[in-house]
Amino acid sequence: MSELKETSDHVASGDVEIFYRKFGRPGRMPVLIVHGLSYTSYDWIDAARLIACDREVAAMDMRGFGESTWSVQHDYKLESQSADVVAVLDALGWSRAVLMGHSFGGRVMLACATWQPERAGAYISVDFAPDLAPAGRRHVAERIGRQPDFFKSVEDAMAYHGHQDVPLESRIRRRWESFLRKTEHGYVMKRDLHYRDMFRKALETGKSAPVPDFLWPMMAKITIPTLVVRATESDMFEPQTLEKAKKLNPRFVGVEIAGSHNLPGDNPTGLAQVVTKFLDDTSL
Repeated sequence: MSELKETSDHVASGDVEIFYRKFGRPGRMPVLIVHGLSYTSYDWIDAARLIACDREVAAMDMRGFGESTWSVQHDYKLESQSADVVAVLDALGWSRAVLMGHSFGGRVMLACATWQPERAGAYISVDFAPDLAPAGRRHVAERIGRQPDFFKSVEDAMAYHGHQDVPLESRIRRRWESFLRKTEHGYVMKRDLHYRDMFRKALETGKSAPVPDFLWPMMAKITIPTLVVRATESDMFEPQTLEKAKKLNPRFVGVEIAGSHNLPGDNPTGLAQVVTKFLDDTSL
């Protein structure tokens, strides 16, 4: 369908250029999506297309990820990431939008919705809450923290991330090709090594960066329509944490759908369905 054609662009924000993909056509309130630490906007293409049936939907690459540039100053503060969201909203001409974030992107969008409330029509958290499950947090630290500077091939990168004997034309391979950049030294992941070094230091010292203590208070005070989605097989978001979120703020709509932490990859159709229902129910 012509209205679901993907377009893309970059916008300057601070010391970086932020890349974003856009789908759909003007209609109901638009949706802006931010990915997590192990993903890029590419991972949201399928779900974004489905959500964009009656509105515009954009998925951006965080600074240091995907097709966005890396910060020379290693400025990856939450405040700067929130400002990047606003820069994309401005570039798109959206005065307000539904702010949706997956995993770490949920943190970014929660902060943006709190600090820039006039830009947020609703907040959607996809497999994110301030309390991270210890097993999942350790798994992320190990996988990112032990990542080499370069991989010899796409196959080596996939094997490192648990994908063996992947067919050349498979969806998984295409995804990893999108997350890698070929250089004279090998294949580098499209994620600033700042993140690798941060997790590596945590592994070496045994001291992880603390989760900001202002995130739960942010969730408690948020008054815009909010959807919290948990993946049934998530290793990052425990069932009791979803109950904690719903008790903390009775306005929240909390749902569980089938899939792992990688919901946009595992179950884009189910994810799009719960997001669409939420937007319909809240008349957004």
